[in-house]
Amino acid sequence: MNAVIGTPAAPSATLLCVDDEPNILSSLRRLFRASGYRVLTAESGALGLEILEREPVDLVISDMRMPEMDGARFLARVRERWPGTLRMLLTGYSDIASIQDAINCGEIYRYITKPWEDHDIVLLVRHGLERRQLEQEKARLEALTARQNEELKALNQSLEAKVEARTRQLKAEHEATVAANNKLKQNFVTTIKILSSMIELRAHNRPGHARLVADLARQIAINLGLDARETQDIFIAALLHDIGKIGFPDTLLGTPLTALHGEALGQFRKHPVRAAELLMPLEELRGSAAILRGQLERFDGTGFPDGIAGLAIPVGARILALAADYYNLQQGAMVQRHVSAEGAKSLIIGASGTRYDPHVVAAFRQIVEGGSGADTADAELLSGELVPGMVLARDLVSRDGLMLLSVDHVLDARMIQQVQDFETKSGRRLTIHVRVPRKTP
Repeated sequence: MNAVIGTPAAPSATLLCVDDEPNILSSLRRLFRASGYRVLTAESGALGLEILEREPVDLVISDMRMPEMDGARFLARVRERWPGTLRMLLTGYSDIASIQDAINCGEIYRYITKPWEDHDIVLLVRHGLERRQLEQEKARLEALTARQNEELKALNQSLEAKVEARTRQLKAEHEATVAANNKLKQNFVTTIKILSSMIELRAHNRPGHARLVADLARQIAINLGLDARETQDIFIAALLHDIGKIGFPDTLLGTPLTALHGEALGQFRKHPVRAAELLMPLEELRGSAAILRGQLERFDGTGFPDGIAGLAIPVGARILALAADYYNLQQGAMVQRHVSAEGAKSLIIGASGTRYDPHVVAAFRQIVEGGSGADTADAELLSGELVPGMVLARDLVSRDGLMLLSVDHVLDARMIQQVQDFETKSGRRLTIHVRVPRKTP
């Protein structure tokens, strides 16, 4: 056996050499200590097991032929108790059956025959320890990967739960914001309607006049395909179309338009400008303010206050002019007599292209002659015929012009009872319009 100088892959590794021949142990101890290994020795398998109980060992080299416990049995015990310890068999005879037994039972890494070559045995040990180190590193990385995968899985589940919870929260907040915004819009329109009712008390109009004008103007806007914002501006402008008359004296308010002359007529023609000025400070009402300014303009350019013509007139003003005149004619506010609905329609059609926009007139005719084409119709019912769940098709207004409930209000049992109580106390029946499914032919 020749000495060899080598540098092991893991100089701090601990080797256990087990052999019943002291001179073999001495040779192995000198060989491996010279290579930088820590070397433990035992003269029997039983002593080797005792050392393993006390010391962590990286590699075991065991002789095959030993009394009481041969190498195969010893290495099998090592595999059972310390499976991470690398195992090598040292045999001095060609006993194939014994070697096979050591391989099968002890699952040895290599077997070495006596006498050995120092270089070969050191190289085998070094390679074995390198392989063991790689296997341990592989196991460590696999365990680390598995742990990190579990942590990542748990993190993903936690993130998914947090995202889901946050999504639910944002959805709830969005729905609450939308509901609050819709409530604000509804309250805004209701406030405008209340203001309109107050104007009617001063303007000598029949109660509900502004709402009739506003409903017709809205239907015309929808028929012409205007967007929701324009339609809303037109509806509000129609509700407030008489706001510029607030400062008029009673004599002027009670005089039909065709009977006005001189200073009174000049004052009347200024009310659209005054109406626009009243609404301009409110950003949300600036669209309606522009419509009110143009409500007395004529399609042929002979109107007031700016004398603009045709499509230069805001479409909302063209719609409002027709809708207001339709009901003003019926109430005697334009001429010195009350014109029937049919007569008012004929006068408007006759003024198409001069006072009124022909496209607006065509939409108006389709509404008053052919119906709206909607899936629901407007039905007039008595309070005793109301049932919970019905939806108002028009504002519910008292005989004095006070708005009790706004259009689209969903009736419940409590509200129906309040309506009936109001009728009992006032001694008057209310005109109640609700939406009902339209009958198909």
